[in-house]
Amino acid sequence: MVRIIAHLDMDAFFAAVEERDNPRFAGFPIVVGADPKEGNGRGVVSTANYKARKFGIHSAMPISTAWRLADIGVKKGGKKTVFLPVNGAWYSEVSKRIFTIVCKFSPKVEQVSIDEAYLDLSYLIDLNKAKEKMGQLKNEMYHQERLTATVGIGPNKLIAKLASSQFKPDGLYVVSSQEITQFLESLHLEDIPGIGPKTLEHLRKVKITSMYELKQKSETELRSLFGKWGEDLYRKVRGIDDSEITLEREIKSISEQETFEEDVRSATILLGRIEEIAKRVFQRIKSEHIKGFKTVTIMVRFSDFTTKTRSQTLSQSTLSEKILEKESFKLFLPFLDARQNPQKKAFRLLGVGVSNFKGEKQEESQRSTSYTQIGLFSS
Repeated sequence: MVRIIAHLDMDAFFAAVEERDNPRFAGFPIVVGADPKEGNGRGVVSTANYKARKFGIHSAMPISTAWRLADIGVKKGGKKTVFLPVNGAWYSEVSKRIFTIVCKFSPKVEQVSIDEAYLDLSYLIDLNKAKEKMGQLKNEMYHQERLTATVGIGPNKLIAKLASSQFKPDGLYVVSSQEITQFLESLHLEDIPGIGPKTLEHLRKVKITSMYELKQKSETELRSLFGKWGEDLYRKVRGIDDSEITLEREIKSISEQETFEEDVRSATILLGRIEEIAKRVFQRIKSEHIKGFKTVTIMVRFSDFTTKTRSQTLSQSTLSEKILEKESFKLFLPFLDARQNPQKKAFRLLGVGVSNFKGEKQEESQRSTSYTQIGLFSS
């Protein structure tokens, strides 16, 4: 059977929900994220709607930068940007309703995040029928929730996702097996998942500036340039992806972090915040029905934006809030003295995370107690 996979991505989900629920915001640029405090706020943008994106504002951008770009936009004649806090509980509730609709259209749905999913439409056999079915899904979603989504359809997850990313917002686009080469060569290098600024810079150094030029490189050449990632890159630029639809969303890690309104030096305050963040992580562990964790991680960001991450892997899995707090304290304490903070820098952000959950297959290197750096947290 020929595979037909759809990738559904809600359009600026958090901002769209806010605009829907607050008609007075209709037509305005909207940014959902940390409090900008008139350009002096900490934290980042969670979501920006498309009018805000025209000002150059995007997710994960420092909220202070977003405020400045919004101000520039007004001076150029644009509307004043509406900045709103994240209402996570409500977005989750809306997401549940969205996925109730989505699951009516496919026997296999992989929910990737709160606003994104893959659907297996192979049962429809025909691409035109798949497109028609996704049109029906989009219409029902808009009729019931007054929200839009973009859907890409292709022979695998990679092509479907690339198709949806190119035709936002409110798009519906199909890439057949025969169109893959032409479609991929129309993309920019940075459109390929995994090609970030560093990889892009490396490619340019070896005079690769287009998808066509990248495709001319052999697997051996790409492996010599990028190691194991080179093999993945070789497959991606050819549209090869054999990954299956995963019905159960696998959680690899859980983490929480807090950005302070002002830089903090007080050990009492910092330890209190570590305790509180660890409690929030444990609440999420319980809500996700995790049976146990082995690795505890903390992240610190100093006032100069230097960021450090440390972790401890326990000898056996645990489901103890007290052990989580204790291990978090142990990892953080060296940052209060010369061991990890010889210049006595103030702190801008703290984070706590857990991973290595009970039931996962463990690598040999994870079985022993060790300090390491791992990427649980977004920077």
